[in-house]
Amino acid sequence: MNVLQGLGRIAQQSLRRTICTTISRRSTYESDGKTSITILNKEADAGLMINSYSQFGFRLNNDMVVIGPMAIFSRTVLSWNVESHEDINDESLSLFCAIEPKIDVLVVGIGDHTITPAFSKKIIDFMKRYKINVEVLGTEQACSTFNFLNAENRVVAAALIPPMTMRVTEDDLMQKQISISKTFEVSDK
Repeated sequence: MNVLQGLGRIAQQSLRRTICTTISRRSTYESDGKTSITILNKEADAGLMINSYSQFGFRLNNDMVVIGPMAIFSRTVLSWNVESHEDINDESLSLFCAIEPKIDVLVVGIGDHTITPAFSKKIIDFMKRYKINVEVLGTEQACSTFNFLNAENRVVAAALIPPMTMRVTEDDLMQKQISISKTFEVSDK
């Protein structure tokens, strides 16, 4: 019995040392003044991609669904607090200027609204102060551009607003017909 009690004391002392060491390491600040985080997912090819979008939001390649506007980075996605393209201003774009590592390109998708030169200039001028390149596009083109740049391992972010209307293409109609015909197929198994 004394052996078990001795082992128990040793285990408790070891645990106390580990906890105290961990706490003391966390309480010291050893950085250059910037907040740092540890990335749990270190797989190089595990970046986020946008698979699809609708009037309600976006579906990502990891089957996550984001409702409403979003700010997406290579491995992170956040809800973006804007209602429409009219809410895009210096304050709503400041998030993209504050993150580290600094992004190379910001892709802004403004839904299906018409992009005016004055609107683009306002965004470009603000981001130019932080030396960040900007592309202002419709959401469909912005999703494709983000995916392409992210696949090239560029430090890219996108600020996307879902479109108000959806454009139906011939490919969409064909895919719908194929899925309907598969529904009524009878299997010989």
